Amino acid sequence: MRKRARTSPDDKALVNVWQREVGELSTRNFAHRFAASEDLVLRLEIYKKMDKHRGCVNTVSFNADGDILLSGSDDRRVILWDWQTGRTKLSFHSGHHNNVFQAKIMPYSKDRSIVTCAADGQVRHAQILDGGGVETVLLAKHHGRAHKLAVEPGSPHIFYTCGEDGLVQHIDLRTGSATELFTCYPISGRRSFMPTPVVNLNAIAIDPRNPNLFAVAGTDPYARIYDIRKYKWDGSTDFGQPTDCFCPTDLIGDELVGITGLAFSDQSELLVSYNDEFIYLFTQDMGLGPNPAPSSPTSSASDASEPNLGSISSPETLDTNTGPQVYKGHRNCETVKGVSFFGPRCEYVVSGSDCGRIFIWRKKGGELVRVMEADKHIVNCIEPHPHTTVLASSGIENDIKIWTPKAVERAVLPENIEQVMVPDHDCWHLTSDDEEDDDFFDDDGVSDASPNDLMLQLFSLQRRRTSPDRAEGSSAAGQELVELIMSFNANSDVSTDNEDDTSSLDDSFG
Repeated sequence: MRKRARTSPDDKALVNVWQREVGELSTRNFAHRFAASEDLVLRLEIYKKMDKHRGCVNTVSFNADGDILLSGSDDRRVILWDWQTGRTKLSFHSGHHNNVFQAKIMPYSKDRSIVTCAADGQVRHAQILDGGGVETVLLAKHHGRAHKLAVEPGSPHIFYTCGEDGLVQHIDLRTGSATELFTCYPISGRRSFMPTPVVNLNAIAIDPRNPNLFAVAGTDPYARIYDIRKYKWDGSTDFGQPTDCFCPTDLIGDELVGITGLAFSDQSELLVSYNDEFIYLFTQDMGLGPNPAPSSPTSSASDASEPNLGSISSPETLDTNTGPQVYKGHRNCETVKGVSFFGPRCEYVVSGSDCGRIFIWRKKGGELVRVMEADKHIVNCIEPHPHTTVLASSGIENDIKIWTPKAVERAVLPENIEQVMVPDHDCWHLTSDDEEDDDFFDDDGVSDASPNDLMLQLFSLQRRRTSPDRAEGSSAAGQELVELIMSFNANSDVSTDNEDDTSSLDDSFG
């Protein structure tokens, strides 16, 4: 029997139009199929570049209607954009003393209520006043950097934050108060060599189908799910116990990987992006339970090696029956990158990469369908539009790029994509500081990175030392380990307190 040829995007489009015309496909389903069409994904190209920030852009997000894009940067400013024209609607200083890591517009607030978190550990609320003025107030504080926040779907008042101190906080704008829910600790018996006994949290996400559930993740391989209904608001119970944990089976014993990004699909699937590893998609039945078994003896540092990129054009899973779907080809080593779903029904998975590209995979099957040049250095953030086939991206460059399906010709994958994805340089976990401050060592030769940065760099170096594919470079990696440990010791004796910045830009309004 002859194998049936794969249907082309053009053929699928024609079939969908015919089905709509004869009444076999509703207008709503036709619109969804059209928005999720691979033909549109293959025609994505840069529509506009928006360049007003004076530092790396660490966060981009759309409002609920999709007509406003919000951005935050190393310059500590927050900008509201009319992305269709590329014009600034409003620009103001966030009130933070260090890089803004995330900014979100609260729903049902007439786009006047904005929450932010930053490298200074602060969580702040900005209220846009009548006449265009902005009032910012401090809501909460983390000890260490606060990377992410998650807004409760449909709520103009409730959101959560997480930080490198392992603390998760619940904040209600009606009272302006923050409730410390719990501190995330490692699974028993793990990471005894770490300088702090907590999991430094990089990511937090809320399940859109059940907003009572939220996930957190950081510097260990577990994504933990919590149920806010189990929290006793009088503080009479310990809320630190997750309801479920997720981790690929071959990473359970790997103490050298962590998680940089989380996302829930509309079907409650959990997408997890690992540093120096791959992206994994978990369904609800793949959980390990609230108390995962400790690492097995077979999962040791001797097995910890760099991920084998293999053939990224063909999909692969860890276990074709029960394992999570895996997405590979990108590089996530140097920064804290997010990960997202794309499409009206989350048909695609998107991520940035250390090579400066955007990667798009089919969610089902994991096939890589698109690679796009998006930054001269690294792509950290990709934000899908809430209603249409549009993406916003940002990275180390100071601009924001808007992607729309306007290309005349469909793109094809580069022939040498697998070779391109193997970097020649060593892998470091860097912070996205201002250009004048982005050297890892200061003038005295002392690292100015946080303990979390240093530990993640140690993990990456250790993975390279134990990789059979890099035996020739083990000596150099070993020397780097010694230098890094020495810099860590020196760093512990240096004060990291920053003086308040008094040279911020004046508020400007577009």
